[in-house]
Amino acid sequence: MDKETLILKWLNNDLNDQELQAFKNLEDYDDLVKLNTNLQAFKAPEYDANNELKSVLSTIKSTKEKKTHWIKPFMRVAAILAICFSLYYYTTTIDTTFTTEMAQKTSFELPDASSVSLNAQSELVFNKSSWKNNREVELKGEAFFKVAKGSSFNVITETGTVTVYGTQFNVKQRDNYFEVICYEGLVGVTFQSQETKLKPGDSFLIIDGKKIAKLKENAPAPSWLSNESEFKSLPYRQVIAEFERQYNVDITLVGIDSNELFTGNFTHDSIDVALKSITLPLQLTYSKSNDTIILKRE
Repeated sequence: MDKETLILKWLNNDLNDQELQAFKNLEDYDDLVKLNTNLQAFKAPEYDANNELKSVLSTIKSTKEKKTHWIKPFMRVAAILAICFSLYYYTTTIDTTFTTEMAQKTSFELPDASSVSLNAQSELVFNKSSWKNNREVELKGEAFFKVAKGSSFNVITETGTVTVYGTQFNVKQRDNYFEVICYEGLVGVTFQSQETKLKPGDSFLIIDGKKIAKLKENAPAPSWLSNESEFKSLPYRQVIAEFERQYNVDITLVGIDSNELFTGNFTHDSIDVALKSITLPLQLTYSKSNDTIILKRE
């Protein structure tokens, strides 16, 4: 571990036994401890003009060698501390970002131990250091949240804000598509300055800026967690966009109305099986060439 990291962890009181021993072995250890103690205990002294004059005259009479003896170590320690304070400020203000690429999913925990599953081509951002005072996450894409008991935070998207009251829910924010499904507990969805409360099984769906009514959700969790995408009376273009995300391919429609409603699902584990699932119900044919797929009406 490099010197700067050791000093930063020391300032944060975050050294383990092995790291503490390594820190004590630094050549600047005594100077660092002394300077840190002086900084913490620093306060303005009472001003005495006579004593200050004597002190200045005494300093002027000091030899050049003596000046060099204490100035160089002090400047070296001051430079190290300046670097450490800069690193500390940087690490406490930088955001934590989780991203997924095409055909990729990931799971992680928020600072309050709430778990998040991130679907393909998605991004979630939060600030760990300011979490206690600013409990917000920014989401682009789709994520399933399983909130720790007693926790609450806001999920910020381009279309609306989801307020968590302790629950399990799914948020999907894509181009001209915004959907929130509550699976457990209670969530509030704020859209155009109006909040809608969702109970288990309730959904909130906006497509092309319009609110769409949906039937109750009976599943215990979103299907994509089990590597399957499910659609209920959604425009076919939404099916194609999700297929492209899950398989990292480009799909071209020939003679097909992309606004045609589709109900069905496709697996994330086999592209051939998935293609049959999204073409047979609509009597479509397909052809593949590398990462490009063409769908046609029979």
